[in-house]
Parts: sequence; C-alpha cells; structure tokens
Amino acid sequence: MSDFGGLFRAAGVTGWLHAADLDTGREVGHGSDDPVPTASVFKVPLLVEFCRQADAGLLDPASPVTVGAAERTFGPTGVSAMLDDVTLSLRDLAYLMIAVSDNTAADVLSALVGLDAVNAMLTGFGLRGTHVAHTVRDLYQSMADDTGHGWPYLDVEEIARLRVLDPRHTNRSTPRETAALFGLIWRDEAASAASCSWMRTVLNLQVWPHRLASGFPYDDVEVSGKTGTLPTLRNEAGVVEYPDGGRYAVAVFTRSLSPAVNQPRADAVIGTAARMAVDHLRR
Repeated sequence: MSDFGGLFRAAGVTGWLHAADLDTGREVGHGSDDPVPTASVFKVPLLVEFCRQADAGLLDPASPVTVGAAERTFGPTGVSAMLDDVTLSLRDLAYLMIAVSDNTAADVLSALVGLDAVNAMLTGFGLRGTHVAHTVRDLYQSMADDTGHGWPYLDVEEIARLRVLDPRHTNRSTPRETAALFGLIWRDEAASAASCSWMRTVLNLQVWPHRLASGFPYDDVEVSGKTGTLPTLRNEAGVVEYPDGGRYAVAVFTRSLSPAVNQPRADAVIGTAARMAVDHLRR
C-alpha cells in the first residue's frame, strides 16, 4: 500500500484515514482506530439521530422553529451569520447544519434531539469510540476558557492548551467508525430508507469542494461529505460514488504543524489521500 504517512508529512500535517468499499467490505487505513477530534464532523451523528427521531414520530421535521438573533452560536455561515430572527423548518436547519456547517443550526438541533440520545444511538450501532460531548457553543466556550479570549487562535502556545484538540476532552471518533457511520447511511441502515435517502441528498449538497472532492475532479464521480475545522484541524468524511456503481466511504482527519488559517496543501492532501485509498480499493 502507498505511504500515507509520507504523503501527509509532505503536506505539513499528521493524518489519519480509513476507506471502505461499501459493497465488498474491502478496506484500507492509516491510524484507522486512533481516537481523533471530529470538529464539525460530529454533525453527522446528530443528523442521523434527528432522522431516527423523526422516523419514530418524536419530532416533525417540517415543524417551524424561530431562532432569535440573540440565540446565535458563533460561526461564519448560515443562521450563525444572519442578523435578524429567522423562522424555518427543523429539516431546513438540518440541511444548513450539513451543507454550510451552520453552527447555530447544529446547536438548535442538539437541544431538541439531545446529545445523550445521539450517544445512545452510536453505542447501539457499536460505534463506542465515537462520542459527542459538546455543542458548538460549548466548544467555543472551552477555547475561550483555555486562552482567555475568543476566535481566532493563532499562537502556537495557546493552541497547545486547547482541550478541543484532545480527543479525551472533546467530540471524538476514529476514522474507521466515522466511515462506518457513512456506510450505515448509504446502505439504508442508519434510519428508515426514506430518511437515509434524504441524508444522502443533504450530504451531497455540501458546498466545500477543496478537501475530499478535490481528489475526484470528474463530472461522473459523486462526492458527498461533511468537513470539520478547528485550529490546526482539517477533517472530512464522506462517500465517493463511481458511475460503475462502486461506493467508498472515506474518513480523513488531519492536524497541521502550522497554526496558519489558510493552508491549501493541508486541505488538498485530504482529497489526494482519499483518492489514493479509493484507487487501492478499486484495483
């Protein structure tokens, strides 16, 4: 197998990866079972539990909710970036949570669904290395507590103090388990078939093309996924679908050696490593 470690090092990051053929079960990995901080990838298990509660009749995904201007969680996209009160359906909040990684949408749904329920679902699927400990608001508060100030965090010594970068103290998973959760969604096993179909649609609408999708620049290859970003962390997990029917779940987590916010090589290596893994599985 190709040298994933060397590939990640050349991009200035430490990386972890797992890829699985969703139909044959073949897999390849690099640090597949190491615990890693998920950052916004935690929004995927939240999405799954939201759908499962909708399937059970515990919530109505079409019901409207008003998010007041004073209720915003910090973030650069979606409702988080809006200035006025917003009324929209629960499922449209879920769409924003995934497609543009809207932090306010995630926190509204977290309060409704309950993180304990999310974790019980994960345990039920045997994903015991995956745990959602915090809302996004809690993550930002943790960083402020650790450094004495708000975003951004660019000082190396401050970043070293951030508990959100330690999987023992934050939302966490492993590359293998994250890929497995995507497999459950793609095989209609995470929730009802209708809900899984909707989740696949929403994950395919994610707007960021600079990580996982950058490794598959073809019109006939579909890439669906969810990114996650925190200081020095760049993650993405998703599914790559080929026109011949091949389906591959891929989870890539990275931590960069530099605190710089803009690191195109660190973003691009996620797509490069994913492509290398999928090519291996397709051989």
